[in-house]
Amino acid sequence: MTGGKKVKVYGTQTCPYCFMAKDYLKAKGVEFEDVDVGSDARAAQEMVSKSGQTSVPVIDYHGKIIVGFDREAIDEELRQA
Repeated sequence: MTGGKKVKVYGTQTCPYCFMAKDYLKAKGVEFEDVDVGSDARAAQEMVSKSGQTSVPVIDYHGKIIVGFDREAIDEELRQA
């Protein structure tokens, strides 16, 4: 269900909302790359560049940036996929 482009979830190992977002995507059958910005400064820079945010999670869903664990925004993207 990823349509060619890779879905990325930027988060940290201590963020409960990051885990909820990843679990939600898994339950929906969405394959994604788990990007740990807590241990990868380059990835953190990439996330801020894409989203303008330093908070996590940030989901890059085929170029659409979703900040936070926003079920409605994720579901909207799934409907359009």
